[in-house]
Amino acid sequence: MKSIYTSYRNRSMHHVIRSRFASSGLFYIKIKDLVSKGLYDQTLQLYKDELHSYGLLHANTSMLPSIIKACSSHHGHGLQLHCMALKSGSISDSVVSNSLISMYAKLALVGAARRVFDEMPERDTITWNSMINCYVQNGHLAKALDVLKHMYLNGFTLKAELIASIISVCARTRKFRLGRQIHGLLLVVHDEIQESVFLSTALLDLYMRCHETLMAFHVFCHMQVKNEVSWTAMISGCIANRSYGMAMDCFREMQVEGLKPNRVTVLAILPACAELGDIGHGKEIHAYTFRHGFESDHHCSAALIHMYCKRGKELRPAKLIFDKVSLKDVVMWSLMIGSYSQCGDFVKALELFSQMRAQGVDPNSVTLLALISACTSLSSLRIGCGVHSYVLKSGLNSDIFIGNALINMYAKCGCLTDSHEIFKEMPSIDSVSWSTMIESYGLHGRGDEALKLFLEMQDRGIEPDAVAFLSVLSACNHAGLVEEGKKIFKLMREDGKITVSLEHYACYINLLGKFGKLEDACEIVRSMPMKPSSRIWSSLVTACKVHGRLEIAESLAHHLVRKEPQNAANYTLLSMVHAEAGNWLGVEEVRRVMRVHRLRKCYGFSRI
Repeated sequence: MKSIYTSYRNRSMHHVIRSRFASSGLFYIKIKDLVSKGLYDQTLQLYKDELHSYGLLHANTSMLPSIIKACSSHHGHGLQLHCMALKSGSISDSVVSNSLISMYAKLALVGAARRVFDEMPERDTITWNSMINCYVQNGHLAKALDVLKHMYLNGFTLKAELIASIISVCARTRKFRLGRQIHGLLLVVHDEIQESVFLSTALLDLYMRCHETLMAFHVFCHMQVKNEVSWTAMISGCIANRSYGMAMDCFREMQVEGLKPNRVTVLAILPACAELGDIGHGKEIHAYTFRHGFESDHHCSAALIHMYCKRGKELRPAKLIFDKVSLKDVVMWSLMIGSYSQCGDFVKALELFSQMRAQGVDPNSVTLLALISACTSLSSLRIGCGVHSYVLKSGLNSDIFIGNALINMYAKCGCLTDSHEIFKEMPSIDSVSWSTMIESYGLHGRGDEALKLFLEMQDRGIEPDAVAFLSVLSACNHAGLVEEGKKIFKLMREDGKITVSLEHYACYINLLGKFGKLEDACEIVRSMPMKPSSRIWSSLVTACKVHGRLEIAESLAHHLVRKEPQNAANYTLLSMVHAEAGNWLGVEEVRRVMRVHRLRKCYGFSRI
């Protein structure tokens, strides 16, 4: 009886084993299908419920690489499978070991991947590539190159895609010299590999990033195959190097070659249209995006809005695109608010800000800077205080740019004390902060405080820049501090660190002329290394008129009219000189000439 039972049991066990072997083939197909679709969680659940419970994985280790691939984000499962591979002896299979290296690479366990690599009895091309990619993906460029060198010395063929990925890392990490060395090696030992479009595009990107445009064009021109990615890389590189005209030429040539720009190409070329002010070509690209359905893309919409807003004259189409976007982020809102603010439509900028807040979008520092600028231009202290309150609530008061903008706003709204308080409370200040505060004191006629602040800035070891010198000269001008202004201007010229610009000369000459130092002012004009601007001549004419030097004023005014015959302000200035001298015939002649040339005086406006 016992022998009959044992025989029956053995036959049953054999039947179960045969059925499990048969089903393992079905599981293998199902697992491969799930992994190919990227359904890793479902793959692991199937492994846990069916394969692991019944020991089918031990019986059929061919499934192991697929399941290991599914563990790219599950460290625990990956370690279990590694242990199983060691126990079953399948670790000696290069396919299994390669899968483990790739898994550890994705888990950022570089050391574990290297141990698997070092313990492999035999390595194939995939093994070397997997180890190099592991180092590249985790930022170990030097180690990746070391493995690449050993791979080459062991007689393995280098893959173009692998070298392209390493060159791309060299470009991103600014290891330009290393990238050029790899290119040199390819020219010597693997000339045929350069036929790869991926490798050529990576080299193109490398040379564009290190500003070697001619070398980039050399690589580009020698490419046997140029696809959309290559042309887009060329266009992006030109724009990064501010060669906007060259980028437009590449964009046109791409279409001549019969290649259609894709969404990424359109995103790359739109900044060139914005920088060149080529709105006509920009509108053509806009039409192209509309025909190909790119306009619905959020990034394309933002790029189009930026292009139209850049020059400040095409806000209507920008607003139409903006209104069509269903989900507007803070970048889009900030772009529109800033554009209206720059164009002088401050009321519209504030209206947009109200709409933005009503839709629950929180402004960032860029939005607030545009708002503060609008409040400054409107001299709206009430709204400015509201924006300042929001800055404090949102914790953006530590932003140095916002602090500088608030100093300027309060000063121009007449609240110099508040400006000084913000200046004192700022956690960190730069040269712009000092310059803005110095200018604020000068604007309110407190030149002594401005000079004192300028000296304090130097005592703290902060080198005054060109803006700081202009601010202190302007303060001297407002306060009538002629001698102090002379010392500042002399210091700036003798120091040699700051290039004296036309604005510095104009401010200083205006200071001298305003307070009767006409000879000194004329001497400065004669000794200027650049051609005097119309502003300088105009300030000299006004100074001569005020101080009774009417002959000189008339001569200089005639010079201004000859220099800018279409500027009505010059004729008005000449007419005032004639009137001051009692030359009414001259006044009438000036008015007649203005009528002939159809020139009208521009009237000034003030807000009280």
